[in-house]
Amino acid sequence: MTSTEQESKIYLTKSTLWLMTIGAGLVVANLYYNQPLLGMIAKEFGQSEAATSKVAMLTQIGYAAGLLLIIPLGDMFRRKRIILFDFIFIILSLLAFAFSNSLTVMIIASFFIGLTSVVPQIFVPIAAQLSKPEEKGRNVGIVMSGLLIGILASRVFSGLLGEYLGWREVFYIAAGMMFAMAILISWLLPDMNPTFRGTYSQLMSSIFRYIKEIPSLRLASVRGALGFGSFSIFWTTLTFRLEQAPFFQGSDVAGSLGLVGIVGALAASVTGSLAGKINKNKIILMACLIMILSWGIFGFLGNSYIGLIAGIVFLDMGLQGMHVTNQTIVFSTHPEASNRLNTVYMVSYFVGGSIGTFIGGIAWQHYEWNGVVASGGLLVLLCLLTHIILCSRKKYAI
Repeated sequence: MTSTEQESKIYLTKSTLWLMTIGAGLVVANLYYNQPLLGMIAKEFGQSEAATSKVAMLTQIGYAAGLLLIIPLGDMFRRKRIILFDFIFIILSLLAFAFSNSLTVMIIASFFIGLTSVVPQIFVPIAAQLSKPEEKGRNVGIVMSGLLIGILASRVFSGLLGEYLGWREVFYIAAGMMFAMAILISWLLPDMNPTFRGTYSQLMSSIFRYIKEIPSLRLASVRGALGFGSFSIFWTTLTFRLEQAPFFQGSDVAGSLGLVGIVGALAASVTGSLAGKINKNKIILMACLIMILSWGIFGFLGNSYIGLIAGIVFLDMGLQGMHVTNQTIVFSTHPEASNRLNTVYMVSYFVGGSIGTFIGGIAWQHYEWNGVVASGGLLVLLCLLTHIILCSRKKYAI
């Protein structure tokens, strides 16, 4: 019996799974607290909407950097130690953001919030590595549901608190929640033995070897980048859209609409279960079509709450279905390198998200809502075409 099998029988309990699920949601929320608050921050600092959108963009760039530099260490060192050490810097970064007195300081703090809030991407490989083969998709889906609900609920939390208490208070409270979560993890999360023996440079070079050797990893990474880029275009510009006619609303409404997206996020756990029963390429094809439908709804019905709500449900449902299926594919090879494989995929995912945030800010500045809809729809269409073309090739078969 291998050490991994022994750890699986000992460690993968329901309490461990739910600790990681809740922890993933709370930590990943740090990346998105700023989005419903961008309009409020722009007014306080006297900056343009395009300039303020860099706060969200740098958070995602920081996250991509953290995924590249920190997550591979989960194969090299004890993961619990890495997680607890990282929490110290998460708390310091959140407090730096809360005390920001200029947009420049805030942008720097945003980068470090993203850089340090990578803990959920250590949890996901743990769930995959310690699961029985028939439960891997389901368990990854459960942790991903927590992560995705955290993404969406974070906007509700920050939008409402920002409107009634102020944007700084959102980050004070977030820092307090991270302190409490760190205590729980130190108490309840089991430790795992590292699976890689070698130097850090060897660890990092092995990442590029996996990129070269695994076509399905490359394709999943491209799909994830394009899908999340489209998703980020919408959520970055939503608060600007709601400030205009016919809505004239603030951050509280922008955040509350995140609740609608939870319906789509719950699809993640369902998709995880289906991934072992239905052809994964078909699931991704349907996910792309659902996202294209969402942008059509935003284009034709984006001047009404009904249109926004319907579009959000389909946008989130499509992205989460694609995301969980992509990760199930990624984790199906080389379980001993699960953190490194996840690094490749998630770095691509959040680089795509940061590019989408940048595109969204530019599209809004020059063409407002029509530019946002065109940009978001174009990225999903490109994702669909890439999927169809490459999946027809034998080396990309799964």
